[in-house]
Amino acid sequence: MATARVKPWMLVSAIWIWPAVFGVVNRVAQGRLQGWGPASPAELLFEFWDWIAYALVTPAIFAATARWPVIGPRLRQHFLVHLGLALLFCVVWAVVGKVLQLVIMSALEPDTVSRAMANAGAKLVQVAARDVLSWVLTTIPFGVVVYATVAGLASAITYFTQARDREVQLARLSEQLSTARFSALQAHVNPHFLFNTLNTVAVLIRDGERAGAVRMVELLSDVLRRTLRREQADETTLTEELALVRQYAAIEVARFPDRLHVAFDVAAEVAHAAVPAFAIQHLVENAIRHGIAPGEHAGRVHVRAAREGDHLVVMVDDDGVGRTDTAFPAGHGLANTAERLQILHGASASLDVRPGPTGGTRATLRVPLRLLPPMVDRDAD
Repeated sequence: MATARVKPWMLVSAIWIWPAVFGVVNRVAQGRLQGWGPASPAELLFEFWDWIAYALVTPAIFAATARWPVIGPRLRQHFLVHLGLALLFCVVWAVVGKVLQLVIMSALEPDTVSRAMANAGAKLVQVAARDVLSWVLTTIPFGVVVYATVAGLASAITYFTQARDREVQLARLSEQLSTARFSALQAHVNPHFLFNTLNTVAVLIRDGERAGAVRMVELLSDVLRRTLRREQADETTLTEELALVRQYAAIEVARFPDRLHVAFDVAAEVAHAAVPAFAIQHLVENAIRHGIAPGEHAGRVHVRAAREGDHLVVMVDDDGVGRTDTAFPAGHGLANTAERLQILHGASASLDVRPGPTGGTRATLRVPLRLLPPMVDRDAD
């Protein structure tokens, strides 16, 4: 059976049991030291439950702190909100305390309550209101400090919880990036790829096309070098990502000059937009290997990138065999990319793969638009 996770506010609420117990002990000890005589059961019960009232309002303070954080932007506005809530908290605590006192006294010492009401006479409402107001004013200094302490504790717990969760997310993201780099490298150095590329080089040399053979070797070298030298960053610019994609696509086009055509249509305004590293490379590789390669006819892959509102949208279309299953198998490059998107951007990013509008497959990558500084060509000699 699964156990429910203990909420932080539950632990903080439970802490109020200790001052409640010590409050009772203090009342008994002070009675003996000051010669007040033994405390009545009603007094001790009120002393205990007056502290427990803090435990009852602690969840509300946690909720208010989550709604109006005391860390981050709009700090001044949120401070004023919490100041008002602290004063309201004092009023509520004072009223609840007086009602609690009346209930306890009515249950345990009804004669005392009756005498007090008789002495007040026609001014009962005025006396009660003055008593509550006096208790509110008495409560404010200590009550505001209590509210601020609980709110500060709630903020600290939230901060450290978010920091811990962020560390976990960064660790997962680092692992995902390493996997993506390995997958990209593996795709370019696996025996089939190397064999096919080198076989193409051999054919070009045999046919006397030395320039084409040299170009193929240079492209393969550039792909491997760019993949190996890419920094351990979770994001890169669209320009740099597409440089790797163009090199990979150029090798595939050289192998199948009559069967494959790859086109790029990229808006200039998004050239330096941030994209997850290797994400578009996976989409193009998937289109060629699973869309174009299995077909019997020539195919086309079209990569488009443009701005849509506050998002960068990258679409990779192919007119290959098509795709009926839109799920990403575990360990698949697309599943890896989708998970990294969720870690980086949450619900504001998405990866959608479905049949294309005119056949084939369309993969759509959508991420919040954020421009990075132009990057130096790290692969230049």
